[in-house]
Amino acid sequence: MNILTFDIEEWFHILDNASTRTEAEWGRYETRIYENMDRIFQLLEETNSRATFFCLGWVADKHPDVIRRIDAAGYEIATHSYAHQLAYEQTPAEFQSDLERSIKHLQDITGKKVRSYRAPGFSIKEYNRWVFPILVEQGIEIDCSVFSARRAHGGDASLGMFSPGYLNVGGTLLKEFPINTAAILGQDLIFSGGGYFRLLPYRAIRGLMNRSPYVMTYFHPRDFDAEQPMIPGLSRARRFKSYYGLKNCLPKLKQLLIEFPFVDLTEADRQVDWTKVAQKQVTV
Repeated sequence: MNILTFDIEEWFHILDNASTRTEAEWGRYETRIYENMDRIFQLLEETNSRATFFCLGWVADKHPDVIRRIDAAGYEIATHSYAHQLAYEQTPAEFQSDLERSIKHLQDITGKKVRSYRAPGFSIKEYNRWVFPILVEQGIEIDCSVFSARRAHGGDASLGMFSPGYLNVGGTLLKEFPINTAAILGQDLIFSGGGYFRLLPYRAIRGLMNRSPYVMTYFHPRDFDAEQPMIPGLSRARRFKSYYGLKNCLPKLKQLLIEFPFVDLTEADRQVDWTKVAQKQVTV
């Protein structure tokens, strides 16, 4: 099972960086989301692909026509939070308010229930699993935030989830579609989105796809924008991770969609036999 998803945010929504940290800074930057979304829509049309779009409430607020266009094309809309903040830097009350705000903006535009969520930066760690009960309380049925390996902005290796399963949240079952990992140079890393996808040569990605029974992708509009300006304040490592491979990302993804079958999250949910998947008990 290969799942195609996009995290819909602006090119300047870089996490953990002073010059792009909050809404107060975002007004300094130009809007590039329209031309970047055009590339995504064209790609999906050319490859006859379906995808799920995890959208920021902020994008829905500032650029509601982007959300309307996604919905009008028949693609599934999920939430990626409102203000793209790291979940573990928020209090439970702040997280809940942000989530409510995001869901409201998206549902007001589409008139459709938001069922699924992905945390910015996969920013759920063992000590902020209090996120999951809040998701359930807000009507979220599917989460795509679990990253069962170490990473800069999150990762909860102790959950040990690498394929679809249930999170048992106080007796309520939350469907989880985690990020998949692969052993690369002795470490559990991912290859299916963001800077990892841009860094690896296509031949390596193809090989990893062929030996992976489950793949959860995640791409951003900025991943296909080779002309975007340089964000100030990034370290050398962050500049490399954020800007390497932008020119070739779109043709790489197009080739991937031609060679491998992909589904959106709704279809993936249908294909999973939920009577047979494992359950992970979530303690908060």
